[in-house]
Amino acid sequence: MSREKFPVGSGQKNSHIKGILCILAAAFGFSLMTFFVRLSGDVPTMQKAFFRNAFAAIVTVVLLLRSQEKFHVQRGSWGDIAWRCIFGTSGLICNFYAIDRLGIADANMLNKLSPFFAILLSVPILKETPSVVDVAATVIAFIGALFIIRPGGDLSVVPALIGLYGGFGAGTAYVFVRRLGGKGERTPIIVLCFSVFSCLVTAPFLILDFHPMTVRQWLCLILAGVSASVGQFGITSAYKFAPAKEISVFDYTQVIFAALLGMLFLHETPEPLSIIGYVIIIGTALVRWYITLRRDRMAA
Repeated sequence: MSREKFPVGSGQKNSHIKGILCILAAAFGFSLMTFFVRLSGDVPTMQKAFFRNAFAAIVTVVLLLRSQEKFHVQRGSWGDIAWRCIFGTSGLICNFYAIDRLGIADANMLNKLSPFFAILLSVPILKETPSVVDVAATVIAFIGALFIIRPGGDLSVVPALIGLYGGFGAGTAYVFVRRLGGKGERTPIIVLCFSVFSCLVTAPFLILDFHPMTVRQWLCLILAGVSASVGQFGITSAYKFAPAKEISVFDYTQVIFAALLGMLFLHETPEPLSIIGYVIIIGTALVRWYITLRRDRMAA
């Protein structure tokens, strides 16, 4: 979205403020989602994923029923929707697996590597050539990820590697979402297809290995779904108010929110090496954001 589409003067400033507030609300929503997923306890990962997406599907169906086009899908979108669903679902499942086995701040940070994976995947999928800044930022961010993963010779690294794939799946899915946006596909359609596909993938596991849940666990998963919906629609609203390149860096506050929730309610304290990793990754995102923004303003 070009800068010319935004109002000038105080109107432009207000739009950017609204965009930042929406993306902060989205970050808080997604951090609450991970918190409630962890709080739901020993429910199997596939069961958690099913109920999280089932709620999102219900919300999206209601929105589409109220729209004029209803469930119409753009011609030529199905292939990209399929890949978005495959990578998005596998990434979500891996993210939920990591949430249950890592500190929620670590799991969130590994998932927030998705923009850097998106840079890599945009080359073969979107035929884009990343800038030197983008390449350098990606390399440094993955160095930061090593402080969180802390590779060793035992199996303790497996949950972190699975969480890393969660970031890869999310980043790849975002690239296909971007291509769908270029084709004019509506956000609710993309969200609905993803949610329904995820439910279909996880439903067999639910049928074969359903674990009865307490009232508390039901409540946690419902709240996880509500929080995820807040995050999803907060992101969508944010990018309607301001360009992604100008406000996306604020999405990293999700890691801060998650760390605070973990410390206050789960008695989790991030490892010193993990904190170093957070600083490297978030710092890299901030520097990349600043350089890109400054370069675009000088070119305008």
